[in-house]
Amino acid sequence: MVKKGDILQIEKLSLKEGRNLNFKELFLIFDKNKVQIGRPLVKGANVEAKILTHGKGKKISVVKYKPKTRYHKKTGHRQPYTKIKILKVRTTGK
Repeated sequence: MVKKGDILQIEKLSLKEGRNLNFKELFLIFDKNKVQIGRPLVKGANVEAKILTHGKGKKISVVKYKPKTRYHKKTGHRQPYTKIKILKVRTTGK
């Protein structure tokens, strides 16, 4: 659940920083003790957000090991993300 002013980290998007984007495909909206469930989507609802930055998450170590063969391999991974700020939540659906 998001509201105006929230800052989120989502999967990396290939858009430039400072650009606005709209999420038009919403499945569920919870607004002032009222729940709207889409079948499959909520009609007329969208969320407007602004891209703040792009970055990478904390490093995760990945270890592969096979016993009795003297095989071990250690690698790392940093997941790329996009940080966005929610500007508006419009709920004009039924």
